[in-house]
Amino acid sequence: MDSDSPSKAPTPRPVPARFLVSRRTLHFDRFMTSAIVFGGIGIVVAVFGIFAFILGEIFPLFGEAKITESRTADFRYSAGGVLGLDEWSKRPFFFDGRSEISFLPLDGDSDAAVSTEAIPLPEGSELSAYRYDAISQSIIVGTNQAQAGLVRIRYTSTESDGKTVVGAKLELQPFYDLGATGENSTVQAIDYKDAGERKLFGAILTEGGTGETHLKAVSLKQQRSLLGAGEVKVDESTDLTSHLAGQHPVEVLVAGTADSMIVSTREGDLFYLFRNGDTWELRQRFLPFEDLGSRLSGFGFLFGDVSIVAYSDGGDVRVFSLFFKEGEKVRTFGQTKEFPKLDGGVTHYLASQRNKSFVVANDHGFVLCYATTETVRKRMDLPFEAGTVAIDAKAAHIGFLDQATGKLHLYEVDDPHPEAGWKAFFAEIWYEGFAKPKYEWQSTGGTDDFESKLSLTPLIIGSLKGTLYAMVFAVPIALLAAIYVSQFMHPDVKKTIKPLMEIMASLPSVVLGFLAALWLAPLLETRVPSVLMMVVLVPATAALIGHVWSHLPIRYRNRMPVGSEYLILVPVVILMAWLGWVLGPVIEKVCFVATMPDGSKLADFRVWWPQFSGLPFDQRNCLVVGFIMGFAVIPVIFTIAEDALSNVPPSITSASEALGASRWQVVRTVVLPIAAAGVFSALMIGFGRAVGETMIVVMATGNTPVMDQLGRLFLGDPGLGAGQFPIAEHWNMFNGMRTLSANIAVELPEAAVHSTHYRSLFLGAMVLFLMTFVLNTIAEVLRQRLRERFKIV
Repeated sequence: MDSDSPSKAPTPRPVPARFLVSRRTLHFDRFMTSAIVFGGIGIVVAVFGIFAFILGEIFPLFGEAKITESRTADFRYSAGGVLGLDEWSKRPFFFDGRSEISFLPLDGDSDAAVSTEAIPLPEGSELSAYRYDAISQSIIVGTNQAQAGLVRIRYTSTESDGKTVVGAKLELQPFYDLGATGENSTVQAIDYKDAGERKLFGAILTEGGTGETHLKAVSLKQQRSLLGAGEVKVDESTDLTSHLAGQHPVEVLVAGTADSMIVSTREGDLFYLFRNGDTWELRQRFLPFEDLGSRLSGFGFLFGDVSIVAYSDGGDVRVFSLFFKEGEKVRTFGQTKEFPKLDGGVTHYLASQRNKSFVVANDHGFVLCYATTETVRKRMDLPFEAGTVAIDAKAAHIGFLDQATGKLHLYEVDDPHPEAGWKAFFAEIWYEGFAKPKYEWQSTGGTDDFESKLSLTPLIIGSLKGTLYAMVFAVPIALLAAIYVSQFMHPDVKKTIKPLMEIMASLPSVVLGFLAALWLAPLLETRVPSVLMMVVLVPATAALIGHVWSHLPIRYRNRMPVGSEYLILVPVVILMAWLGWVLGPVIEKVCFVATMPDGSKLADFRVWWPQFSGLPFDQRNCLVVGFIMGFAVIPVIFTIAEDALSNVPPSITSASEALGASRWQVVRTVVLPIAAAGVFSALMIGFGRAVGETMIVVMATGNTPVMDQLGRLFLGDPGLGAGQFPIAEHWNMFNGMRTLSANIAVELPEAAVHSTHYRSLFLGAMVLFLMTFVLNTIAEVLRQRLRERFKIV
């Protein structure tokens, strides 16, 4: 062997220690494993914690009223007269119907002595009629000398030793002459309302000699000067008996506006009389129970004096509200609600002074109802025979006088959310003043008697509608862009385009909403035909160029580097977009011409659309939302879909091309099926982004909860036949909406904690949570099936 030849390299020996993991690495690995497990469990617990918190907030909305007896006291009165409660239920009173008012102090733990005060009547007069107005806490009295007066009960409260001490005193106002209709005219029924400038007595007088009854409307006038208010005097006394068609009046109610009266007659009819200027007119005459064959037993106003509750001798209970009927120019009463019968008939009716709750009762039991939702909140039987019934101002206590013992029984009412319930949130409700039942969201109003409208249906439809238009705009652009960038674009250009698209996702939604409200919405308002032309021309041009390019001879196509075809397409598309924008006004003058009331023609899409479809055109509409929200959703869908398409193994695509498939055939038959699970995930994440969007919707849509024909079609409204409305009515993109997320963002800061409004907003959050949960669950199941179906390993 040559000594100069290289020596053989030594065989490497394995070093077992190099396969050993250091303790530091093992400890760090265990720590990270524990942290990841703990973090995952923590996220799951947090999600369920949010779910439990929201559920705890909304659960009280669906509970029934709780009524329990809180106290009994000896009051020595049993039947007849008037029982009244103050807002604290600390000093109830009883008016015997003659001249005495008795007060029972309930401030302490033990019953105190009853104090009695007499009502001074005019000399030679006796009390013949009375009515208690719980809102003004006044007893309206009439005499056998055709006179009427008011006795106001003034309550005061002071704190003593940590307890509320309630005091009461009577405030007597002057008696007024109602205008006798004959000798010994006696007041048989009386009512009074003070609406500020208007003050009105409604009275039924009976002549002593003939027994004839007369209906009188007596208005009062108060002189005012710089020195203050003057004396109240009778301004006008009008005999309205001629409006009753010869029937005999027995009961009269004056509306809170002091410009109308409702009169019941012995024959069972109701007459609605309205003062129009200086004259009284009969607006309506109707029989409340004509179809049932029952006779009217009594009636009373609901809180707000827009609706009346009528009850029959058979225990039937119906609600009639004022609204404009079709073809009529004045409001009249129409039946809007009906409640279950009260066995034994109705002898007492009490209206809440806080909301639309009311109580109907008889000697043996009572029912607490809520008029708006047409629901029975509580039905109870009484262990005694009730003679007189009262409810306090807050509807927190109901008082009964036992006919046998004269004891006062106070029942505490715990019903914090009477206006809530499944029907209130998800069904059509016939609200006061509306001509038909509606889905409506209007949580607050400007008056105490406002009727809360809490239907979540317009908000759910608004969320789906906004998401639909955003996805219609975003999905084609995002998916086609992802396909082109991942499969056709030159790699050098792709390195620039994809980061730019991802940067788009970082734009704040409030900035996009600001641009939509102040720039895009006013721009699109007058250029809708231009947008329609662009929507037609741009895709058609792109498709045409692609078709022509694919049929060009290969020698021409090879002159363009692969992945650079966009250099031809983009300028042409921009040119066609400009052409569509320019042609818009021309198309508007030809196709969108509206006829004005004077017969002239006006080429304006904003005027033409309502005439054509019967639906409104708003500046901030779904078209604007589709563009801007689509702009926010496109980067999300594009990024995830492009990653899924790019991760298809090159060996698969190369094999397909080797078999002679074109690039488009490879994408359509190989790449898309394999990446279908990822593409579907991109769509679902984009859908979730659109459903939860808030600021864009708030700023770009007007944020008005509307329920158009699209929403009614979703709900299967039987009134929408297939041939009854044009299809445009079901898909109106030219009006706004309010979504669940936007509603929560706008109203939650102003909602009183634990109020019905507050809890209703949390219910909207739960609905949104369930919508996304259900959709994501379905999406995950479909994604797994797609993955199993098209997996390649």
